[in-house]
Amino acid sequence: MLSGLSCPWLALLMAAGIALDLLLGEARRWHPLVGFGNLAKRIEGALNRAPALRLRGLLAWALAVLPGVALATWIIQLAPWWLACLLHAGLLYFCIGLRSLREHAIPIALALARGDLASARILTSYIVSRDTREAGEADLAKAGVESLLENGNDAVFGTLFWFAVAGGPGALLFRLSNTLDAMWGYRNERFFYFGWAAARIDDALNWAPARLTAFSYAWLGDHRRALACWKEQAPAWSSPNAGPVMAAGAGALGLALGGAAIYDGEVEHRPPLGRGAPAQGADIVRAWRLVAMSTALWLAAAWALAAISFGVFHA
Repeated sequence: MLSGLSCPWLALLMAAGIALDLLLGEARRWHPLVGFGNLAKRIEGALNRAPALRLRGLLAWALAVLPGVALATWIIQLAPWWLACLLHAGLLYFCIGLRSLREHAIPIALALARGDLASARILTSYIVSRDTREAGEADLAKAGVESLLENGNDAVFGTLFWFAVAGGPGALLFRLSNTLDAMWGYRNERFFYFGWAAARIDDALNWAPARLTAFSYAWLGDHRRALACWKEQAPAWSSPNAGPVMAAGAGALGLALGGAAIYDGEVEHRPPLGRGAPAQGADIVRAWRLVAMSTALWLAAAWALAAISFGVFHA
């Protein structure tokens, strides 16, 4: 492991980081990612201008991400072992967003269950970029499920993958890169060139975890349908990573997702995802359970590797 952690320590610290997230949730004040977002805005304001926008965008990404990752790596390497362990687990806690997914998605399902469309529209608008002001129950349920499936990879499994590769600094690298993609990775006039580096780097860091996420969804759901949807539908999506994750997730749940959605006042016809019935409010809960079970699967895999490593070491 590039992290320098043995498999037993890796599994233990991964479990600790996940437990902290489930117990504490996101920091309500002084969250590091909020400060990072403010820093990124200042860097973008200084560098997002001609000429050489792509090079400036790459420089901006490096200035925003690399110093923090390098500092975290340096501190962990110099720290005594017990403090290094705390730092690894603490970085994973700050970078993972499992409980946050639940806190944002489940209230939508509850609002839909009691027929409160007004609240459901507001709650859904917090987690998606599409227009929800006139959305019906089916549209809101579809948006909630799609957000859970995609962000399961972005907020949970990508972070766990890079934690397994490089410990706390790896989780931090992924989370900061993913945050910059969310801020700069738009194909509009402002970010088309400047955000190119952030989008491509995030695609590269997400390639392996996205496919492991898709396999996890397929394994825990209707795996034949999930794998078929992944193969047939993912290539139609512009994102090389969101396509496999959402197609496999929709297939695993037996839902028909994708299709029309309103963005900036215009109807966008997106490729289909999955096969089956249209999403309903209760399917948001099913999608959350799929993400939670996939997290348990990844943790179980880490502990299995730890057990194998321990047995081989003591053979």
